[in-house]
Amino acid sequence: MKTIISICIALFFTFVCACERVEENYLSENVEYAAAQYDLLIEKLEKNGKPWAPRTVDTKGNIVYARNVWDWTSGFFAGSLWYLYNLTGDEKWKTLAKKYTEALKQQQYITSHHDIGFIIGCSYLNGMRMGQEAYDTIIVQAAKSLSTRFRSGAGVIQSWNTRTGWQAQRGWECPVIIDNMMNLEILFEATSLSGDSTFYNMAVSHADMTLKNHFRMDGSSYHVVDYDMRTGKVRSRCTAQGYSDESAWARGQAWGIYGYTMCYRYTRQLKYLEQAEAAYEFVCTHPNLPEDLIPYWDFDAVNIPHELRDASAAAIMAAALYELSMYSNKAKYKETADKVMHSLSSSDYRSKIGENHNFLLMHSVGSYPHGNEIDVPLIYADYYFLEALKRKRDCDIEAKSKSVQK
Repeated sequence: MKTIISICIALFFTFVCACERVEENYLSENVEYAAAQYDLLIEKLEKNGKPWAPRTVDTKGNIVYARNVWDWTSGFFAGSLWYLYNLTGDEKWKTLAKKYTEALKQQQYITSHHDIGFIIGCSYLNGMRMGQEAYDTIIVQAAKSLSTRFRSGAGVIQSWNTRTGWQAQRGWECPVIIDNMMNLEILFEATSLSGDSTFYNMAVSHADMTLKNHFRMDGSSYHVVDYDMRTGKVRSRCTAQGYSDESAWARGQAWGIYGYTMCYRYTRQLKYLEQAEAAYEFVCTHPNLPEDLIPYWDFDAVNIPHELRDASAAAIMAAALYELSMYSNKAKYKETADKVMHSLSSSDYRSKIGENHNFLLMHSVGSYPHGNEIDVPLIYADYYFLEALKRKRDCDIEAKSKSVQK
């Protein structure tokens, strides 16, 4: 009997070790692939003579750059380079990351929209964390700029202006989109760096109002909530990029999981963790979620299963779930993230080296209702894919450390 037990234990540990080797190989192969693909991309970019950040590919098959300094996607490429530096340890990626980050210096003063958090967070904040660069003052200034959009009467940070563009046609007063949760990280960091709790308090106020007004009973999120700027009363709940006002836009659900997981990291308020978990349950138990866990662009789109997938939503969700798994003893969060990443790493979604204009992922959707960036590579899909690789590595290292300690 003892012999049988010993054999079973030995087989178990052999299986565990084999699984670990498979995951290590999977991780290293993806990192090697990303480095090779971005080597080719950098070669093209450097010929421009300007640090333009790639954004997507247009309908004619031409690469599109974030040439406008106000472009909300302009920080993702620099952030991707920081992740490559962290994942490879190769100094050339640090040099490039600094170049493309510091080309964004003027963006710290943006007050015309809320996405300064994306721009500065993905570039300068990652540079501070992974490159040990002295970017403190830029991050604090970015938080000050973002703070100008805080509407004290409503207790939220206004996402879009409403006097020009297509937003002016919607009749909004103070629209807040679920994406805006991602910009709160700059505010939390600014308090840590400056000691000024004003930034922290604004972030918590916005997170609380969004928690109260953006989510449905089933854990899904509206895309846009419009507030009365003076009283905070909800004027309407609707969508801009989803299928309909009452539908569940896939990337919006991913922003919700990610945003509240991040808020829990800084505040340790249980209600934020619970909201992230509720948003996960909605997504991952939804009957319209495909078997490979790469969602359709909207969970309620009318032509499912013939609708387009959104790899960007999947990558954001995977990155969020690796962090969520660090705060929970529920194995399903990491298991789900691993399955998403294996799907994204397959030939169905990951491009071949030298193809897809050297973006990593295919098949993302920007704004379907506007006819913008439909079934194309998107730089933020690449960014969150790389972030998820880093977080997976960190989760695996921590799990192995805990196993050794036991």
